[in-house]
Amino acid sequence: MYRQEAHFKKFLRPSNIRWALLLVVLLFTFDIQAQKNTKDSIQNEIKRLKSQNNFTVKDSIYINLLNGLGKEQRFYNSDSLLHLSKQALKLSRVINFKFGESKALLGLGDYYSDKGNHKKAISYYQESFKISNKARIQEISLMSKNNLAGEYMYKGDYTNSLTHYLEGIDMAKQYNDKLMLSIMNENVANLYATQNDYEQALDFYKNVKKINNELGDDVISAESMSNMGSLYADMGKLDYAMFNINSSITIFEEHGIMDWLAYAYEIKGKVYLKQKKYKWALYWYNQSEMLHGKIEDERGKIDLYNGMAEAHLNLQNDELSEKYALDALEISKKIKFMEGQQKCAATLYKLNKHKEDFAAALTYHEIYQSLSDSLSRQENKTSLNMLKTKMEHERQKLELIEENQKQLAAQRNYINAALAILLIFIAVTFLMRRSEKIQKNLNKKLQGKTDDLEKRELELREINKTKDRLFSIIGHDLRGPIGAFQSLLKLFKEGEIGQSEFMEFIPKFRHDIDHIAFTLNNLLSWGQTQMNGTITKPSVVALETIVNENIHLLAEIAENKSIRLISHLNQNTTAWSDENQIDIVIRNLISNALKFTPENGMVTISSLERDDHWQISIRDTGVGMDQDTINKLFHKNANVTTYGTNNEKGTGLGLSLCKEMIEKNHGKIWVNSLKRKGSTFHFTVPKSKKNYKKTA
Repeated sequence: MYRQEAHFKKFLRPSNIRWALLLVVLLFTFDIQAQKNTKDSIQNEIKRLKSQNNFTVKDSIYINLLNGLGKEQRFYNSDSLLHLSKQALKLSRVINFKFGESKALLGLGDYYSDKGNHKKAISYYQESFKISNKARIQEISLMSKNNLAGEYMYKGDYTNSLTHYLEGIDMAKQYNDKLMLSIMNENVANLYATQNDYEQALDFYKNVKKINNELGDDVISAESMSNMGSLYADMGKLDYAMFNINSSITIFEEHGIMDWLAYAYEIKGKVYLKQKKYKWALYWYNQSEMLHGKIEDERGKIDLYNGMAEAHLNLQNDELSEKYALDALEISKKIKFMEGQQKCAATLYKLNKHKEDFAAALTYHEIYQSLSDSLSRQENKTSLNMLKTKMEHERQKLELIEENQKQLAAQRNYINAALAILLIFIAVTFLMRRSEKIQKNLNKKLQGKTDDLEKRELELREINKTKDRLFSIIGHDLRGPIGAFQSLLKLFKEGEIGQSEFMEFIPKFRHDIDHIAFTLNNLLSWGQTQMNGTITKPSVVALETIVNENIHLLAEIAENKSIRLISHLNQNTTAWSDENQIDIVIRNLISNALKFTPENGMVTISSLERDDHWQISIRDTGVGMDQDTINKLFHKNANVTTYGTNNEKGTGLGLSLCKEMIEKNHGKIWVNSLKRKGSTFHFTVPKSKKNYKKTA
């Protein structure tokens, strides 16, 4: 189970802070170099095209390169984006190149969106969508629809924003574009979050998580996790927020994605701010500010600067607090962002009140109150309009479904008439071939009985082999300890050894008896599966309870070898399986781990939650195995018996028994191992069956 407390302690040491700063510098270098390499690659391709004798600026490849170069420059040199998009738009219209035209319009919309010019951005996005949708350019039509909805959200027109997002989701489903489906569901979630409707937001994030799992892209998942971190921070669920943001930061740092990493650092600062850990909040805000120095993202700086202002205010750095608050207020006014102005006014009110400049404090309080009243009225109206928009969208979908059903009903009438004719033909054919089929059925029954006899003969042979193997194991692994026990009792009875000498053998007797009992339990379970078969009776099983019981059962063996036996399973790890069979599996795997782990080692039991099953892992720091041994472990007829680190002995039946029982519970079992490094046995079992109430 993941522990956030332990994770963050790693960053409390000064040496790790220096490494974190070095990492940011390296990421700066990597991102700048990566962006430069991409830009240079496009520019070199443009030069290569221009050097050709038959080059013309009306070439569609050249236009696509212009659009691509503009996209690369968006967050680094926005004026280049404007210039290249205009150039690509002009050339595309000359040759009637719809793909290049719609892509250039999309670039122009991005430029004006970043500048806070909602009117022009919406105009360009609408034109891009109109052209790409008419030309059936699915990729750009979906991007235009998404950006258009986002621009309405920036403008504060949440009703139009939700309408376009819902339409875009329907389009993405129609085109089976899972990436855009994930992006738009996430944007709708964020839209509801702005209205503090966290229940609806989380409902859409469930869809996002499911789609992202299907996509299997770490970066896309990280982007969603960073947004969920911000959502959980606003909800006050700071542990969830920190888990999501840390997971996303790891991926962004690995891939060098600077714009998202700057955002993630800012959210991490926000979480620390809400925890009232102001120095740590400033530390992460500063990392975000360093990244913002290399990118052009005015909108992203508002929350960053306002957060830094609040942190400095609580640390009584009034001068720095005022600087950042005023910077954030200036940007908010520039791009007409009312919520940003409201937050900055609240910070400046607190700051001037602290400085005892009551006149300025009153001014900012009045600004804050005015903006709050305006936003409150707007939010109430927006929430109602969003609900109406969603209901209208659902109504239109139902009308479309009803119309399709009417058309299908008309088609069914034609199909039914054709089916009637077909049935007559089939009836005639059936009568003609009836006698032939009867004869074939008789032949099949005869062949089936022959096959049954052969199958029973094979089963009898397998049963005889099982019987021979049982006797062989009993003779080999049980007769030895029992015979030694009988011989020692005879010597004691005949007086050849004294009571004190006899008592010295008691610990060994106990160990041998425990071994015999464990072996007999495995033999009986295995023999039943081989000869008579076992009935698997699944129910809701608490895996952590079974693990804890077996840890208690095997604790003495672990203590004798000074092995740490640790479970990381929590109380929510419930499965749908046969409790007795899973108990046998866990006991065998822990026992094997203890057997092959030397003194002062460690055995760890952990769980990993998947969509429909649990993955349980039992890891040891033992002697490990080579590949030949691994290949033989789970074979039904294999008898791999090896001695443990303290000469412990086993029948070799445990793992084949585990495999059979896990498979009967619809799971899988496998092992990863390295010589002298240790082994990790994994198995899966289905999750417990539950009925969840669907969110309205």
